[in-house]
Amino acid sequence: EIHSVASFFVSRIDTEIDARLRSRSSDGEEHLFADLRGRAGVANALVAYRLFLDRFNSQRWKTLQNGGGNIQRPLWASTGVKDPDYSPTLYVESLVTKDSVNTMPEATLDAVTSLPSSHRIERVEESSPQFEEARNHLRSLAEMGIEIEAVGDQLEREGVEKFVTPWRTLHENVASRIAP
Repeated sequence: EIHSVASFFVSRIDTEIDARLRSRSSDGEEHLFADLRGRAGVANALVAYRLFLDRFNSQRWKTLQNGGGNIQRPLWASTGVKDPDYSPTLYVESLVTKDSVNTMPEATLDAVTSLPSSHRIERVEESSPQFEEARNHLRSLAEMGIEIEAVGDQLEREGVEKFVTPWRTLHENVASRIAP
């Protein structure tokens, strides 16, 4: 059986968009964008999750599943917060979704397991108003000239660049060991 995940980086989106919001404000105007900060990563993930739900609830998918197909699960990556102003469990608590995987740094796991037992974390359900809120948030950013697709493209390019040298090094090391 083949199983797979589709990775979505969360905190990196917020780091980039928060920087763009800060660059648009002058001294003393940071408060104008305060309600937009720290929300784009989750909004982007929720929009992707809504697409996931739509695809994997379709008749086409049900036919594939009946033939032995396995669901490709969303993987929430980079769910450790980078901004100390945010709750250390922000991304974990916001993205409790059915059929998803969350990779988190140990510090984030510790923060989650340290929550009091009375603290309830709600799962995002298919009918949740959070999906519309996420779309509205991304629209608000777009109205300011911050396009989530452009941010994603930039972060993808930067991420690929970070892996090029290690990949080449790995390839060279393996090749040198199997070459005659």
